[in-house]
Order: sequence, then C-alpha cells, then structure tokens
Amino acid sequence: MKILQISSAASFGGGERYVADLTNSLVARGHELYAVLRPGSPLISHLKLERERIKTLPLRNSLDVPSAHELARFVAQNEIEIIHAHMARDYSLASYAARRNRKTKFVVTRHVLFQMNRLHRHTLARAHRVIAVSNAVGRELRAQRIVSDGQLAVVPNGVDVDRFVIDFDRAQFLQSIGLPGNVPLVGSIGELRTLKRHDDFIRAAASVASNFPATHFVLAGVDTSHSNEVHKHLEQLVVETGLKERFHFLGWVEDAEKLLSTIDVFVSASETESFGLAIAEAMAASTAVVATATEGAREVIDDQKTGLLVPIGDVTRIAESISLLLSDDERRRQIATRAHEVVKTKFSLTRMVDQIEQIYRD
Repeated sequence: MKILQISSAASFGGGERYVADLTNSLVARGHELYAVLRPGSPLISHLKLERERIKTLPLRNSLDVPSAHELARFVAQNEIEIIHAHMARDYSLASYAARRNRKTKFVVTRHVLFQMNRLHRHTLARAHRVIAVSNAVGRELRAQRIVSDGQLAVVPNGVDVDRFVIDFDRAQFLQSIGLPGNVPLVGSIGELRTLKRHDDFIRAAASVASNFPATHFVLAGVDTSHSNEVHKHLEQLVVETGLKERFHFLGWVEDAEKLLSTIDVFVSASETESFGLAIAEAMAASTAVVATATEGAREVIDDQKTGLLVPIGDVTRIAESISLLLSDDERRRQIATRAHEVVKTKFSLTRMVDQIEQIYRD
C-alpha cells in the first residue's frame, strides 16, 4: 500500500514516537511510505525514508490553504491510498487532500483526551476511520458523539520492547550525563509542560532525599514554550527545596532507552495521560514505575503488581511510593519484571502495527 503520514509536530514526544515506529514498521513490511512534515521537524531524523518521500510544508494551522493545496498535489503525484493524520490542526488539511483524490482514504489517530473545536470535530466526523490510542480516548470520542461506532477503532499504543533489551555499562552511562557512576536514581521523562506536574515530582523528590541521601533525581525533557517559563519555574523550585546538587535537568536525551534502563524508579506525576507511552516504555525497560492514576496509566498499570498508582496531585503518596520501592530491592525487581512481561504481551509494537495494517486493508 501507498501510505502517507502527516504530522505538524514541532517537538518529539509520545505521539511522534508512535508515528516513527508505525512508519518504520510498515516500511519493513514492504509498504510504500511517505511523510508530510514541517521544515525542521524532529521526526525527519527518526524516519527510515528516502529524502524524496518526505515533503515539508508549513502546516501552520487547520486553515492553511496553500499547504492544503500542496498536500493534495503530493497525494495525487504519488497515488497515495491512505493519508493518516496525527494532530488536530492537520485533520482538515488531510481531509481536503483525500476529497481531492477520491481513491485516497482519510485515517486519523487521536492521541489525546483534550476537547476539540468545532472545525476539528466536523473534520473528524468525515474520517474513514478514527483510531483511539486507548480505551479512555475511545470513551471520550463516544461521549462527544463525534464519530460512529463503525468509524472508531481502539488500538492501544505499542512499544518496541526489543529497543529496551540492551547491554551497556550503567556507571559509564551515568558519568556521560554528568552523574556519579553508582547512585540510586529516580527519574522522569516528559515535555516540560504544566499538565505534566513535574513540580509535584520535585517536591516528592525533596521528601525522598531526606531519607535516601545518596539518591539522585533526573528529569529529561524540553520546554517548547517561547518564554521557557516552565523550565525556569522548575529550576527555581529545585533551588528552594534544597535539591540543587542532586536534581539534574537533562534536556533532550538521545539515549532514552539507556536512561530508562538506568533509572531505579520511574515517576509520572502527570494530571492527564491518554495512554502514557513513557510509562509503558519504562516498564519495557524493566524499571519500576510510580504513576498518578490518570486514565491512561490505569490502563497500563495493574496497581501493586506492575507498578504503583497514586492519586493525582498527592505529593506525599508519590514520595511514599518512591521510598517504598527504594527501600525494598526485591519488591522493586518483582514489579519491574512483571511490568516488562505485560508490555511484551499486551502492548507490543507488533500487535499495534498488525491492527493498524488491518484497518488500512479494510
């Protein structure tokens, strides 16, 4: 099949990992893949596509008429059969291109739980299929009565577990990112956005630090805002809580697999997760997880068996759960081992690609 993925993402997060893994897996299966991205998109370096199969367009917003016309021409030139959109502002552009090319089908993956505006809702209703990355997203789409049951398909996110089965020198890796080579490590990965509630993680870290003085804490992720205000706030909070020497902002980390495999306890303090891909990736890396009980986290984690779930915003419970895992090596290992097996069986990338490939065929 000739398949085009479109994404106007300006940063690389869970949704972009999804696009990269899906695209590269379909290429490996013999499909002819294309991508339409913004100039300088972080996805470019992650896609295993020949340069001529990647088209860059401004993709400024849902009403970017010049981009819509260029996209329609690119679809026609390459006889695209499926155009698959991943961000709300790309829905109308992809829908227009499909309407201009009658043999092209319009597919959407809905990655988030946020409300959509009237234009996005109208465009989504015209999609041939809408893929929800979790049951939570599926329920939200049904509740909004945007798509019919025939349009909707729930395909839980998938993780390339093999990416996390790696052999490396932990101490050497820690030293390469500026940390002592042999310390307990608690960490999180995620964009520096308010809804991720990294400030709760920092406050919990301050509590943990008083009982586990050798422990260091890391946060990997970038602030994509123009003012960088979230990062500045978090840095100030680290100073105020006395963690300056033990809390490390890593920014963008290329070796996320190594980092997740190095962390002893992974923390997700977010107030909303549609699925929680970083949580699943930590589980794939055989790392014990403490996560707030968002809808997405509850789908991935079986509380007390494959991770520990705590109420959203409860800094005390976050700290207590981290401390429990740091103080009980055996329990931490058991939880991490079970988590790895669950991801391998229930949330594998192969299963996800199988299901999406079948949707394309249907």
